[in-house]
Amino acid sequence: MTILRIALAQINATVGDIQGNAAKIIEYLEKARVAGANIVLFPELSLAGYPPEDLLLKPGFAAANRAALESLLPHTAGLTAVVGFVDRRDDLFNAAAVLHQGQLAGIYHKALLPNYAVFDEDRYFAKGDTSLVFTLPVSTPDEVSSKEVCFGVSVCEDIWYPAGPPEAQAAAGAELLLNISASPYQSGKIKSRERMLATRAADNVAIVAFCNLVCGQDELIFDGSSVIFDERGNLLARGKSFAEDLVLVDVNLGNVFRQRLRDPRRRKDGLTEIYADTFQRVALPPLEIPAPRQPLVASPLTPPLERVEEVYQALVLGTRDYVCKNGFSKVTLGLSGGVDSSLVATIAVDALGAENVIGVSMPSRYSSEHSKSDAAELARRLNIRCEVIPIEPAYQAYLEMLGDIFAATRPNEAEENLQSRARGNTLMALSNKFGWLVLTTGNKSEMAVGYATIYGDMAGGFAVIKDVPKTLVYELCRYRNEKLSPVIPESVLTKPPSAELRPNQKDTDSLPEYDILDAILAAYVEEDYSAAEIVALGFDEDTVRRVIRMVDRNEYKRRQAPPGPKITSKAFGKDRRLPITNRYTG
Repeated sequence: MTILRIALAQINATVGDIQGNAAKIIEYLEKARVAGANIVLFPELSLAGYPPEDLLLKPGFAAANRAALESLLPHTAGLTAVVGFVDRRDDLFNAAAVLHQGQLAGIYHKALLPNYAVFDEDRYFAKGDTSLVFTLPVSTPDEVSSKEVCFGVSVCEDIWYPAGPPEAQAAAGAELLLNISASPYQSGKIKSRERMLATRAADNVAIVAFCNLVCGQDELIFDGSSVIFDERGNLLARGKSFAEDLVLVDVNLGNVFRQRLRDPRRRKDGLTEIYADTFQRVALPPLEIPAPRQPLVASPLTPPLERVEEVYQALVLGTRDYVCKNGFSKVTLGLSGGVDSSLVATIAVDALGAENVIGVSMPSRYSSEHSKSDAAELARRLNIRCEVIPIEPAYQAYLEMLGDIFAATRPNEAEENLQSRARGNTLMALSNKFGWLVLTTGNKSEMAVGYATIYGDMAGGFAVIKDVPKTLVYELCRYRNEKLSPVIPESVLTKPPSAELRPNQKDTDSLPEYDILDAILAAYVEEDYSAAEIVALGFDEDTVRRVIRMVDRNEYKRRQAPPGPKITSKAFGKDRRLPITNRYTG
């Protein structure tokens, strides 16, 4: 039997913090060594952070991350480490370095560069054209002869395609396929990614080890959830979701050989000949496994999160990393007594601690007593500081200032939105004075149809639920109350949603019911259905066309909205990119 101990170091790397990322890698190299690991993987571009975007165009950036890579070498004694970095030669490459017992043994260049959805890798990187296969003699002090282990290294997208580099590496004899990744989160993706990786393991009759990044980076969230599958596609280990982890697994490479003997596909498909000219073999110096080694009690199988819990934890991580990595210690937000601000405040407390969240109640002449009391009760339950700053003086001053020019007109949304802008100005003044980051509280349903006030409730630094449909907002609140603690008052969840900018206002005065609106938006925004196709699903045609008109004409607002974490299949921002000036109505 050839038993290797694999470590997956899913770390929280920060874009551009090359020295900080290197220090974290060194920390986890030592943890892996103490745990008796032989091979340790780190995420894609773990030295540079992912995605580095136009930092890659700065000449010193690649040089700095290469120098940091060299600094890791003394810390790899007794280990083989796979580290993601930017390799600069005649061009830039998204690369994986294999560090072996203090030496840089090989560099693999990512071959399949994603350039869709949130990815722009063709903008920055050249693609690699060679699959590396590493051979590693392994022995223990009590063995007379060593056994040779063969493994392949790939980067993220390379493993998503059946005929990608891992297939060529397996055809060249690799029993162990190591993939380092920065695979961004969206709801449901963890399960679908695991299905894909299980298929790659079974089809290639190889052990697949997948190490994923975990962090929030601007709009993107990386969930970790690193996994190892055996040669039959059985899950051996799963790391934590949305938290750093060191996943340790003992893998039996002898089982790969036995399974391949029983699998005739490798003899019949001729893959070895097909890929003969596409891979390069690298021989590594022998690795001696100390004996005896403390056996692992069991491989970690962190249970998967259910759908709503998964989204909630993603939002907490995205908020914490955005706030902390951008140098803020405290946040503030308007507390309206509504469901959206209640959810955002709760996420902020879970991400940052109650002592770092300041709620601001800003009642106007139209604010109901129950909204004011609900805001106060939420603050009490969350144990956060809550300031009450009535906006009536500012609102009255605006009306008087604009009185002459508005005199010949009927009151409409212009007067209503002055209240929202007074609140936005108030929050930004507090931010300016005390250095607090303003969290906006608008949800995806509102952002989609423009049911938000530009320079009003859209003013701020981070939009926590920007990609969360209104119906999911309620699910997240229920989850938080039922599974953790009941901090959001029940009255918040049962009253009809309202902006309270005029007497007896309800959201449904301007919008369809949210269950209908969200279903139409999911089809139009996330699935790119046409109006006719949505109507064919059973929705009222007038409602569909009205919603689509609202979505299309409010692109200019969304361009000016703060960033927020992506949790759906297509988020506004860097994921969904449509022109502002646009007359297409299909």
